[in-house]
Amino acid sequence: MGTHEAWKYCLTRRAFTRAVLVGALSPALLAGGENSPNSRRPDKSATVGGKEKGLGIPGPFPGRVVEVYHPGSVVNQRVQREPVRKMVDRGMRELAGVPDATDAWRLFFEPGDVVGVKVNPVGAPRAISSHELVHEVVAGLKSAGVKPADIIVFDRYRRQFRRAGYVKNLPDGVRWDAAVDDYDTVQLAIEGYDPDVYREMDLVSVGHHDPKDDRTRRSHLCLVVSRKVNKIVNLPVVKDHASAGVTLALKNMSHGFVNNVARSHATPTTNACNTFIPAICSMPEIRSKVVLHILDGTKAVFEGGPGAAMNATWSHKTLYFATDPVALDRIGWDVVDAKRVEKEMPVVAQTHFRQPTDKDGYRIHSYRQPQHIELASALGLGVFDREVIEHRRIALKG
Repeated sequence: MGTHEAWKYCLTRRAFTRAVLVGALSPALLAGGENSPNSRRPDKSATVGGKEKGLGIPGPFPGRVVEVYHPGSVVNQRVQREPVRKMVDRGMRELAGVPDATDAWRLFFEPGDVVGVKVNPVGAPRAISSHELVHEVVAGLKSAGVKPADIIVFDRYRRQFRRAGYVKNLPDGVRWDAAVDDYDTVQLAIEGYDPDVYREMDLVSVGHHDPKDDRTRRSHLCLVVSRKVNKIVNLPVVKDHASAGVTLALKNMSHGFVNNVARSHATPTTNACNTFIPAICSMPEIRSKVVLHILDGTKAVFEGGPGAAMNATWSHKTLYFATDPVALDRIGWDVVDAKRVEKEMPVVAQTHFRQPTDKDGYRIHSYRQPQHIELASALGLGVFDREVIEHRRIALKG
């Protein structure tokens, strides 16, 4: 297990985890399905998402993760476009098992698709889904016949999107969108979200919600995902996280696609990320539409996430490609832990998180073990077993 020796005793035994998941958690947190009123779908034209081709999560390559390193991808803290182009070309070919990158893109996308590109702007300016990666993804989509006007780069929060510089760095002809203007603590308004598509869970934000209000138990899918696109490319960033332990592919969807997410980690002692994340990611509308994940590890975060402090980031110079977000996150978890061990820090499952606040100087999450990754696997979202994951490592020359 390498840096994950600690998980043997920090993580509950697999049998117990699955028993809890299908027993205690199923009625309250994971209720839903295609015919459930707790996860309602709009018209078919908005939710096809390539499902007829088996592209929905975990996709055509469950358990496969392609890692591509390029020594010249970051120079003087700046991501370099040409090395990223080579990394995306090689990663897509290796993931799809074809000799030509265009053929790889055509496996997932075709003319007529409207494709959302979900970025992660939270760590701006030091560690985000890089502008260079966005440009190469758009180039790949265009090579598959997707029109620029049918590509929407998006995030939930408009201000964070702008602050990360995406609007000024969009490829020509590409659109952008967001659900709402900015983060708020209550998160019950559904403007920008679909009133008919939501996940209902018996989880209420302590101190911010009235349990008598039915809205407190619902997380609505943003309109970008539910109605405006039929396929999605997920571009998370390699980062640790205050409550979830790591924020990678799964969390970029769970906390980037729906409202009312603060209830998953409202206080240090009510951390419910382990169940909230897989519950959201298992929504049929998400599973059917997200067909590709490219984890941006050119500049990564080993402490203090989801933000990116200068002394807690490093130039990892690596991109990861997968259709399986569970396998991808399992590898990403190893990456974060390995860097923490190198820095003589405990792995994420062994440490509390101390985050500065205005009140008492710091905020402590009582635990931040990435249980959500294995729980997502138990729901059929991908492969968690490290020995089964097909991890291909490629090092390109500078």
